Amino acid sequence: MKAVQYRSVGATPEVVTVDRPEPGPGQVLLKVTAAGVCHSDIAVMSWPAEALPFPLPLTLGHEGAGTVAALGDGVTGFETGESVAVYGPWGCGNCLMCAQGKENICLRAAELGIRPPGLGAPGALAEYMIVDDARHLVPLGDLDPVTAVPLTDAGLTPYHAIKTSLPKLAPGSTAVVIGTGGLGHVAIQLLRALTSARVIALDVNEEKLDLAREVGAHEVVLSDQHAAAKVRELTGGLGAQAVFDFVGAPPTVATASACAAVEADVTIVGIGGGSAPVGFGAVPYDAAFRAPYWGSRSELIEVLDLARSGVIEVHVETYPLDEAPTAYERLHEGRINGRAVILPNG
Repeated sequence: MKAVQYRSVGATPEVVTVDRPEPGPGQVLLKVTAAGVCHSDIAVMSWPAEALPFPLPLTLGHEGAGTVAALGDGVTGFETGESVAVYGPWGCGNCLMCAQGKENICLRAAELGIRPPGLGAPGALAEYMIVDDARHLVPLGDLDPVTAVPLTDAGLTPYHAIKTSLPKLAPGSTAVVIGTGGLGHVAIQLLRALTSARVIALDVNEEKLDLAREVGAHEVVLSDQHAAAKVRELTGGLGAQAVFDFVGAPPTVATASACAAVEADVTIVGIGGGSAPVGFGAVPYDAAFRAPYWGSRSELIEVLDLARSGVIEVHVETYPLDEAPTAYERLHEGRINGRAVILPNG
């Protein structure tokens, strides 16, 4: 079968031919219908050899959807041909966090060498993939896998980030979204659906700001050195009650901190290498800073239900498997508006 792999440190992804896997006991084989392309993959491919926590080559793709092709011994609850999404942050299934469905913060994953698909385990950018346990599958029902697959990360991650801040997003409040790409444009829709907050979106060019307007941002601001001052101006000098940075680079983290009101939540979601100085006098009084990771299994079910009800929709660009390296190139250059989705069997 064909697969897209990261094969050596510093190289670009390649389309290669590998053996089709077979499911072992407790595992599920999926015929992949759609797989998302994410900035996290580019971040991983920029790490030096000593920073890589897993061996190469690696089949990429941590956003996956497919149809059940075969069930390993002992697997129940799913039928061959059923359309499913893959919950990506795999955990041990037994620790205190996993018992709550919070496998994204499994307490033993590192110790046991458990890695997510596409981020250590073979991922979804292939014609077939192995899912380690049936609990990591969520039925899609009548949802289109092409538009639903990004919800496994680009929907789940902002949903998890926003849920914590819902008490602060009362009528009259303001939420700032920095970076309106794959995750950010979904975050805007979630904020509009779940809160009464005014949403201000920041990004670096008009095309991305146009998408932010299209999906519901009340105000848009060019993300530059003047952005925080503009947010302050729009909020009467008070700042925002919640700021979500989906870039996480040093300049955007600085902007996020400067946009915050007293008692604000500042949530750094992106993994662009930025960090915020936190301490008395460095941030507004009682501001809380968080760096969340992905989301829980129950939250993925909730996100898919929101999509089913029509309140969120991912803007996607589709590519055949052979053009996946091109999709990564376009993503790296900032030329993807929304989310790139690969169709391995399309």
